[in-house]
Amino acid sequence: MTSADMALPAQDERTMPAVVLRDLDQRPLDHALTELHALTEQYGYVVVVCSQAVPEPVIRRLYTLRSLLESDRIALFRPELPPLGTAVLARQLRQLASCDLSPGVLASAGRLLTHYIHAGAVLGSVARLDRVPVGLKAHAKSWVPGSQFAVVAHPEPQLVKVAPGATLKGPEFSTWMLVAKGQLQTDWIAGLAEAWGPHGLRETPLPAESPRWWGTGRMVEFCSYLADLSVLYQLVTSVRQSRCHWCGLDVIGDLCVFCSATPPVHEPPAPRALEQRTPA
Repeated sequence: MTSADMALPAQDERTMPAVVLRDLDQRPLDHALTELHALTEQYGYVVVVCSQAVPEPVIRRLYTLRSLLESDRIALFRPELPPLGTAVLARQLRQLASCDLSPGVLASAGRLLTHYIHAGAVLGSVARLDRVPVGLKAHAKSWVPGSQFAVVAHPEPQLVKVAPGATLKGPEFSTWMLVAKGQLQTDWIAGLAEAWGPHGLRETPLPAESPRWWGTGRMVEFCSYLADLSVLYQLVTSVRQSRCHWCGLDVIGDLCVFCSATPPVHEPPAPRALEQRTPA
């Protein structure tokens, strides 16, 4: 991770600790280079997970470091998820890191597991939201004092004005829900949790990158996800593996996350249907 607030607490006793590469764009290049080289030597392979709201100087520094190290053992993974969803995905990979998965399969598992993450937010304004399609009417309503909007950015975009009876389509399988509160007061999340029926609801501080991603700090971010390690492991190991023709790692899907090569023969890991949860 590139910031400490994206390193969520361990889900269980087997979850591997996160390593935070702090202030990459502010520290001397040689200090960051030494740190990343030491991590690669210690663990063999490194997967750096960061959101798409990470400042561009940090991303440029990461690519510079990887280039200077001339290493295909460092993967940079920026999933199509909001910051809280990215933090949840990183923790899932930390859970799986305790299992008997090869580095290539573990790294490419992130692309598969994104299909099972439902990530959204309740926003006080959508005037600066550019990650989800926003109609002209919603833009106009966002200027009305007190207006709130509920948005799902992943797996498919949804946007509704918060009002009695308004809801969002949620997962059809058993999940947990994580909530991160920003500068917005709303009781609507409790109703959403009741509709989605998670096993439980937990709270965490709002990631610093979330206001940049959503276009406002007046928000409450939420994420529904799979928490059970056995389910995550079964999903990953049920997908056919192939060998990367460039670096030789076993991978799942149509891309090696370490060297970015596409295996000559590939079958994209289609999301596997999970058993529908029993309505409460």
